[in-house]
Amino acid sequence: MIRVGQGFDVHKFSSGRLCIIGGVTIDHPLGLQGHSDADVLLHAISDAILGAAGLGDIGHHFPDNNPKFKDMNSRDILRIVVGLIRDQGYTINNIDATVICETPKILPYAKKMIENIAEDCLCELTQINIKATTTEGLGFTGRSEGIVAQAICIIKTL
Repeated sequence: MIRVGQGFDVHKFSSGRLCIIGGVTIDHPLGLQGHSDADVLLHAISDAILGAAGLGDIGHHFPDNNPKFKDMNSRDILRIVVGLIRDQGYTINNIDATVICETPKILPYAKKMIENIAEDCLCELTQINIKATTTEGLGFTGRSEGIVAQAICIIKTL
């Protein structure tokens, strides 16, 4: 059996925080605001995986009003999510994700992001695809106020 899930996440830029995307700390003057480390890409991917398995979303499993998850590393979130679907008898077939922002540029970091995600999802590098685009200066991403990520994931029975 195969199942499909999609994920979407948004975080606004904030001073005094690191800019972590795909588990990579990116050299950028602003970080992303959030309860955890605010890794917008890994949050979208985690939601896609949970959605494919019918297990809700990361807000359900890692609520932002629980101090236990304050500043949590999103790679840890992703590894826990992968464990949850494996407990249900699923494995990841593939993930395709897009990061939407004007800055920072994602391409120089994409290979390391793919390596991190593949490792955390127990996948081959070829099962993970990361893309990036801009909004041509339109909207909050175009004004460099934040970053959006969206992901789709196909899971299959073990």
